[in-house]
Amino acid sequence: MPNHHKKREKDAMRILIIGATSALAQETAKLFAGDGAELVLVARSPLKLNDVQNDLQVRGAKQIETIVADLSDLTRHQEIVEAAIKPFSGLDMVLIAYGTLGNQQTCEQSVEATLQEFTTNCTSVISLLTLLANYFEQQGRGCIAVISSVAGDRGRQSNYIYGAAKGAVSVFLQGLRNRLAKKGVAVVTIKPGMVATPMTAHMRKGPLFADPRVVGRGIYRAMLRRKDVVYLPGYWRFVMWAIKSIPESKFKKMNIGG
Repeated sequence: MPNHHKKREKDAMRILIIGATSALAQETAKLFAGDGAELVLVARSPLKLNDVQNDLQVRGAKQIETIVADLSDLTRHQEIVEAAIKPFSGLDMVLIAYGTLGNQQTCEQSVEATLQEFTTNCTSVISLLTLLANYFEQQGRGCIAVISSVAGDRGRQSNYIYGAAKGAVSVFLQGLRNRLAKKGVAVVTIKPGMVATPMTAHMRKGPLFADPRVVGRGIYRAMLRRKDVVYLPGYWRFVMWAIKSIPESKFKKMNIGG
């Protein structure tokens, strides 16, 4: 029995979760905690981070380290990645799970607001991915998972600034997957549809809205199975296929929300 215990300790997954206080990150982290994973949690709010840490410890996480950081500050990214690698002498997986759903109308009137949305949802993510990709490529194994969005599949008037940022991330991940596949590193693009989280609290909930626990379970499985692209819940693959198949000449006259 002692030998088995040592093996479990040795084999504990070392997972970095960036944006660890987001609803989807928390639901995913709960499942990894149940597996006895070693977690490095990065988020902006020390109070929320502390609450999440306490919850995950109760759920079985072997060890948890936390890093407080504003991820919009790109100058700190190298320091964050190095600090995340250090506690457990390496990483097996990373989940990037943060973003903001800015006000589309505000962004339409403000270059500054638009660029801030891009910094949060796109530029900062690409910055972190560049550093993490180099780490995992050198290691020759691992899994990089990023929460993008179905909004990136086609630009719609209701959220095209958010969608454009997510779309850029999805294309970046596609190229990264192509580069790292030969190196034994999985790159997982996660495309949730509308999920009932604090980020969508202001939106009227329709039948397509999903429970964050369902989406968290899907992210967990996709990371373990080293999937390429997953739509969560799965019906969004068909919804977006239908939306993408509409000719542009017709689509520009339509009013499709979401």
